[in-house]
Amino acid sequence: MSANWETLWDEIEKAGNVERYVQQQLELKGFVVKRRATDTLSTRELENYKKELKTEALEKRKLKKEAWQAYRATHIVHLGTSIYWSDDSSHDRWDLQDAEKRLLENQLPPLTQVKHLTTALNLSIPQLRSLCYQRDATTDTHYRRFEIPKRSGGLRAIWAPRPQLKKAQRWILREILDRMLVHGAAHGFLAGRSIVTNAAQHTNSQVIVKLDIKDFFPSISWRRVKGVFRKAGYREQIATLLALLCTESPREVVSHEDKTYYVALGERCLPQGAPTSPALTNILCLQLDRRLTGIAQKFGWCYSRYADDLTFSFPQDTAETSNISHLLGSIQRVMTDEGFSVNMKKTHVIRAGNVQEVTGLLVNGQHAPRVSRTKKRQMRAAIHNLQQQKPLPEGESRERLMGYAAFIAMTDRPLGQQMIHALMAL
Repeated sequence: MSANWETLWDEIEKAGNVERYVQQQLELKGFVVKRRATDTLSTRELENYKKELKTEALEKRKLKKEAWQAYRATHIVHLGTSIYWSDDSSHDRWDLQDAEKRLLENQLPPLTQVKHLTTALNLSIPQLRSLCYQRDATTDTHYRRFEIPKRSGGLRAIWAPRPQLKKAQRWILREILDRMLVHGAAHGFLAGRSIVTNAAQHTNSQVIVKLDIKDFFPSISWRRVKGVFRKAGYREQIATLLALLCTESPREVVSHEDKTYYVALGERCLPQGAPTSPALTNILCLQLDRRLTGIAQKFGWCYSRYADDLTFSFPQDTAETSNISHLLGSIQRVMTDEGFSVNMKKTHVIRAGNVQEVTGLLVNGQHAPRVSRTKKRQMRAAIHNLQQQKPLPEGESRERLMGYAAFIAMTDRPLGQQMIHALMAL
């Protein structure tokens, strides 16, 4: 049916506008009634004249309804609460002057019209509109919500996209986001980088300062995401749609009269669980990483970032003096400038002589990053208890143990593989 609507809209555009199309169709189908003076008509003639006018009006209403359906099938029209949209694809004053050139330089798909995006994503206009539409409350959502335990305790809400949206997000990740520039200090969610490469920047340090970005994913609004796509070279319409595809409002699940509603708690932001979210955080943190790297170098420190974990270390082999208070003050100012805030409860200063861990790995001394002996002993004990058919502690599971074993394998492959094989044999 979508092809029929597209054909119909093509006919409407050829006619010039909806009114002209409707008039042409009325004339073509013989529904146009010649207007007459009613004071000269007999009672029967007047009755027939009214019937003809009514038939014409009904056909006109039908044609206008079909025209509106064709318009909705071929145009976005509206995107919901607080989202500005215009079907006019004229250049916006905020568009880059060299937008197409920027796309070419970045080797990004030249999406200049909505139909280019629908073709790339293999979606119809109504499907794209549905995936992007902002609703304050809905009985259906394009995300599936579940919770996972946090390392620090408590539960973390994960919003995983459903198949159709997930497929679109993966295309955006593969064709656009993975081609965009990120800073060398970023180590999370990047090919060839990991918690190991992140921790390796901070071995053999006099002192390590660890900070956490507060509410990292929720603090990145859909408008900031839209800015990423605008800066890359996409114009208003495409940047808006791409940003909406990558974001969602944080929602509360509410039950009312045997129905489940998903109620928006704020504006759209990066959902933790979408395949596009990690890459977008790295792209959005480019300027933050540049500035924090500059501050670190100024004070003689080393800086790296893994997702929302910021780490600064002061080398052992230096004659300079670490100035932690100046460092922290400068970090706070830059974070505020860049639209982020530090979670002060998770700020830690760790000096040599204490256990220094970065992204879960021990970095004391000149040795490579490694899992602590304590954690390895705990894993051996857990596997032994399973082999003896003893119950696992509350909150523990074989899946989590398998994850720990894979974690150990990142820095001690023989031991990690041995543990994985032992768990698989149970």
